[in-house]
This record gives sequence, C-alpha cells and structure tokens, in this order.
Amino acid sequence: MPKPLVLPDNKAMPDTFAISSADTAGIGQLPWQQFFEDAPLRALIDTALQYNYALQSSREEMKISEAVLLAARYAWLPNVNLSATAGIDKYGKYTLNGVGNFDTNLSTNISKDQRIPDPTPDFFLGLRSSWEVDLWGKIKARKRAALARYLASAQGRRLVTTLLVSEVAAHYYTLVALDNELAIIKKNIALQETALATVQIQQSAGRATLLAVQQFEAQLLDTRSLEHITRQRQLVVESQLNFLLGRYPQPVPRSKALAIDTLAAPWKPGLPGKLLTNRPDIKQAELELAASKADVQAARKAFLPSLNITPYGGFNAFKAGLLLEPASFAYGVLGGITAPLFNQKQLQAQYRINESGSKISYYHYQQKILQAYQEVSVALGNVQNQQHIYALREKEVSVLQSAVSTANDLFLSGYASYLEIITAQKSVLEAELALIHARRDMLAGTVQLYQTLGGGWQ
Repeated sequence: MPKPLVLPDNKAMPDTFAISSADTAGIGQLPWQQFFEDAPLRALIDTALQYNYALQSSREEMKISEAVLLAARYAWLPNVNLSATAGIDKYGKYTLNGVGNFDTNLSTNISKDQRIPDPTPDFFLGLRSSWEVDLWGKIKARKRAALARYLASAQGRRLVTTLLVSEVAAHYYTLVALDNELAIIKKNIALQETALATVQIQQSAGRATLLAVQQFEAQLLDTRSLEHITRQRQLVVESQLNFLLGRYPQPVPRSKALAIDTLAAPWKPGLPGKLLTNRPDIKQAELELAASKADVQAARKAFLPSLNITPYGGFNAFKAGLLLEPASFAYGVLGGITAPLFNQKQLQAQYRINESGSKISYYHYQQKILQAYQEVSVALGNVQNQQHIYALREKEVSVLQSAVSTANDLFLSGYASYLEIITAQKSVLEAELALIHARRDMLAGTVQLYQTLGGGWQ
C-alpha cells in the first residue's frame, strides 16, 4: 500500500504582508447594496445578477455539484431493486441439475406441481439487494470530497458574482466619465467657435492674418473630431455593459456626474485580518484542497478488502401459474469479502493521480493566498496615489483656466499672439479631460479594492 500523503508545511508569511490588528474599515464586508450608493448603478447590478449568462451557468454548475453530493450522501445505503425476471434452462443429462431434476421427478414424495419440466423455466418476482459495508470509511471519504466540492462550487458562484459586480461598476463609471468628457468637449467647442469668430472679425479689420484664422479653425475641427471619437467610445462601452447585463444594446440609465461620494464609508490603509475568510476564491481553493485530500484517503482505502452482502426475497417458481403461491416464496443472503489482487497496479495509478492532485490543490491554495495579499497591497497603493493625482489635476485645471483668460486679455491688448491662445485652450482641454480620467480611475480603484477585500461576502 502506498505511504500516506504528507503535504509540505506552510511557508512563513513575509513581514511586508503582516496582518495588522487594526483592520481596514470594513468595506470588504459591506454588501454591494450598501457599498454603492448610486441608485442607477445598483439597478444595473441587480439586472446583471439576474440575467448574466456566466452567472446563470455557475448556478447550474452548483446544481450539478449538489446532485453529486446527494448521490455520495446515500452511497452507504443498500442498493435495493424490484426485480421481475423470466428465463429458461436446458440442462444436460450429465450435469448436476440434469441428474437431480430427473431423479426428483421419479420421486413418490412430490406432487404433480412439483415435477420439474425439461427445459426448466425460472420465474422470479421480488427484491434483490446489494450492499457494500463501509468497513474502512472509503465511502465516507468520498462523501467528504463531494461535500467539499459542493461548497467549493458555491464559493465559485460567489466569485463570479463579485467579479461581475466589479465589472459592471467599472463599465458604468467609464460610461459616466465619457459623458463628462463629452460635456467638456462641447464646452470647449463653444469657446473655440467664439475665438474663431473673434479672430475672423480681427482679420476683417486688418488686425489678424489669414494664418491665424486657419490655425483657430484647425483647432476647432480637431476638437469636433474628438467629439465623435468620444461618442464611438460611449457606444462601445454601453454595448459591453449591456452584454454584462445579458440584454441586447439599449440606452443605459446613469447619473450625470462622477461623484466621489457615491461609494460607501471611508476606509483606512492596512491589510485586513479577515481577508482569508472574505475572499471567495481563497475559500474555494481551500475547499478544493479538502476535497482532494478526501480523494487521497478514498484511494488509499481502496487497497483494503471490502465486505459485500447480497440478500434477496420474493416469489420464485419454475411454473408461471405457481409463481404467486405462498409456497413459492423464497429468500436468501450471500456475504463475501473481496480484496483486489490483479488490479493493484490500477489502484496504485489512481492513488498517485489523487496524490498529485492533492499537492496541486495545496500549491494552488498557497498561490491564491499570495495573490490575494499582492492584489490588496497594489489596490491600496493605487487608491492612495489616485487621490494625490486627482488633487494635482484639480490644481492644474484651475491654473490653466486662468491662463486661458489671461491669454485672451493679452491677445485683445496686443501683448500675446494667437498661438499662445491656441496653446492655452488646447492645454486646458487636455487638463480637464485628464481630471475626468483621474476621477474615474479613483472610483474604479476603490471598486477594485472592494473586490480584492472580498466584495461583500462573509
């Protein structure tokens, strides 16, 4: 028999990932209904959770695991079948049955109904059963494996749900950000149209050249093309969001502003102590590890002898007319111990397969833990850096908006060229769009942190 499987010891966690007793402020434990305070977004997430096809597939996979568990749970019970059979045998004259039947028919102690015909029919109506007694816990180990896999499938469904919620939120914020970008572009188009009209008047008065008019017009055309590029990006993102919601393309209701306060309560840095119990992917890997260990135990016990009991009871006769007579009732039981002999190599091969599978599950579990801490660490840093980027972008926009006003005043006074106005307008447009991007990235980063902390599952 192979030696018991021994998994390597857990490696020490690096000091950089030491879990603080002062835990994160619990956003990873908030249900998504509480984490997202934007009503249109909550409605979209609710729709996705009902109609997304990937999530519906995970529900069916969970039902399959539930059926496997149901079969394993009752595998220890006897297998009882209602049996109705009919057959006929022609015994040779030099067989035990042939001689015995011939001798019986010559006996004076039997009635005419007890005479055995030749060929001999055989009718049976009753119950036949077979039962493997779980002496060594092999069936129980398989039951534990099935239970662990059922629970792992539930965690898999939770993982799909968490990823879906985060993906819907990310597309939603991208779509709202594009709305804001489009509003900024339209505002700048209006400003550039005014600037073009002004320089055209100045050209008529001889105070500006044709080159200046052409430069302002080219800038306006470039911004108008940017409007159509943004509209196409809106169409793509809106289509992707509808796909996640399991529906055909249609307008997506949404808020007008990228409000930072549409997310839940504040949080503070620090790796969470409940990360291993909150994240469904870690729980899933842990349960898969438990299932693979149970598989190894079942494979190891397959080398041991098994006790099988096969009872039966019912009506048995060699004449159909006598089948239901009380005297035709018969019963019996056969018990036997069997041990594998010539299939040892096959059992050893199966054991090695399960043993390697258990080790793979262990390494996968350890990898999930490391990945979780890496993702949380990166997400925390991302949110903090995005906050700094957003604050700097706000100051940049304020400065450049003042620069545009200054350039316009200087141009009208003859102290600045038209190129300086064009440069200032282009810079403020780029800065305002970058500010929208920073706000979107800050919201998306917070959602990503929420997902890495468990996404609301407890």
